[in-house]
Amino acid sequence: MLLLIETLLLSIYLFLGLPKLKLESSKVCKLSYLNSSDRMKKEQWNVGRFIKTLAYFGVIPILSDHNWFQEIMGNPANHKLDSKILDKQVKPSSEIKTLSTNQILFNFRDPEQNWQPAWGAIDDVVMGGVSQSNLMVTSSGALFSGIVSTANSGGFASVRTRNFEPPLNLSEYTGIELRLKGDGQRYKFLVRGESQWDGVAFSTSIDTELEVWATLRIPFTQLKPIFRSKTVMGAILNTAQIYAFQIMLSKFEYDGALNPRFTAGSFQLQIESISAYL
Repeated sequence: MLLLIETLLLSIYLFLGLPKLKLESSKVCKLSYLNSSDRMKKEQWNVGRFIKTLAYFGVIPILSDHNWFQEIMGNPANHKLDSKILDKQVKPSSEIKTLSTNQILFNFRDPEQNWQPAWGAIDDVVMGGVSQSNLMVTSSGALFSGIVSTANSGGFASVRTRNFEPPLNLSEYTGIELRLKGDGQRYKFLVRGESQWDGVAFSTSIDTELEVWATLRIPFTQLKPIFRSKTVMGAILNTAQIYAFQIMLSKFEYDGALNPRFTAGSFQLQIESISAYL
């Protein structure tokens, strides 16, 4: 059975175009790149967390559609997010400092809304890395935190919404507004205009100041089309069809450049709200 699972995992890796790996028979496998230098720092790769991630976002065919499988993996049932809960009836709390007439999409300080099941981690475990993160919703907002490691050629941690179903229509809006407090590092905010697990995303970098609240506006026109941190020429975001949001800390900037404000280790980014602005 274990050999069957490992064969399935390797097939998924090759299908997604991710690095080739050698898998050993254990729940936590030792990772070895077939074409990498022995000088590269290596740590244990967690197969279980890899499968959990794929299941959460509905990548594993057939099985991801079954609630019993999601429960076995420790995930909330249903790998899609009902976008009706982001309807205009969702009102901001009096403590949220938004600008003008915004459409609040995620009010993380609203005690009546449980956004925890809507966001899941996508860390570099999907390419053999060992970084770990999560998004925890508290009374003071959502906290994106964890530990990012550059071992095994990794170096990124992120949280992403499950796909909105149906996709959001934000064509009447100019962009996205974030209310957040960071740790001084440079993060990325990504918008996904297609339902694919590993497709083109539209990204911008956001700099934070240590323990300082900021309200940032990101015009849709500012977002850069990328695929695995590489620019995709000619891609256009259809704002009438938004499938997911993603927040990331990565050592990689774009097109081979490195993040000048990246520091490996623990991190935290507090998020109060995500809105669309006119």
